[in-house]
Amino acid sequence: MVHQLRASTKQTGSRQAAIGFRAHSGWAVLVALAGPQRSPTVIERSRIEIVERGIPPQPYHAAAKLDSEAAEKLIRRSMDAAQRLAEQAIAAARTTLKSQDYQIVCCGVVLASGRPLPPLDAILRSHAMIHTAEGHLFREALAQAARSFDLPVIGVPERELSARGAAQLGVPPGKLQARVKEMGCDVGRPWGANEKQATLVAWLALAAGGPARVR
Repeated sequence: MVHQLRASTKQTGSRQAAIGFRAHSGWAVLVALAGPQRSPTVIERSRIEIVERGIPPQPYHAAAKLDSEAAEKLIRRSMDAAQRLAEQAIAAARTTLKSQDYQIVCCGVVLASGRPLPPLDAILRSHAMIHTAEGHLFREALAQAARSFDLPVIGVPERELSARGAAQLGVPPGKLQARVKEMGCDVGRPWGANEKQATLVAWLALAAGGPARVR
């Protein structure tokens, strides 16, 4: 499960940045922000692949057709591969941003409900739970990858993003959404719901280390 942790406040010579993720089955959107907490800017945006060739992009759907031992092996293999690819993507982002004098200091991940999952056999008996578990696997892979770089991680359920952003950043929800939309003007398309949600969770992660408020 993605735990909610306070971002690091360690001071460095580089400018601090945060990354945010919005995951789907087999891929995710990564957005990096930096700048003043009240008015950060997007410094990186990319789509990353987090499913390895030869592994189903929906591993729980595939596991439902297997016996319990094979199903467990497939899920573990999928999780390990997803985390490894996520680590590679974060390492690449760190290298790119370091060349611009930015240091990634924290990470945010958009969650679904955030509820813990039942055992695997119970998941595979429920089609609805299979869908829930698919998303959980990739979100958890992203979070574990970030922690492998000693990055504190916050997880925010999608339905709470706007309200939590308004409360923690000190700006009305409508104005907050307008600000996030404006951030996409400089980076261009695509700038849809995935990019906006990744941006907002990165903003919350960036703001977690200080008291600044949006004006």
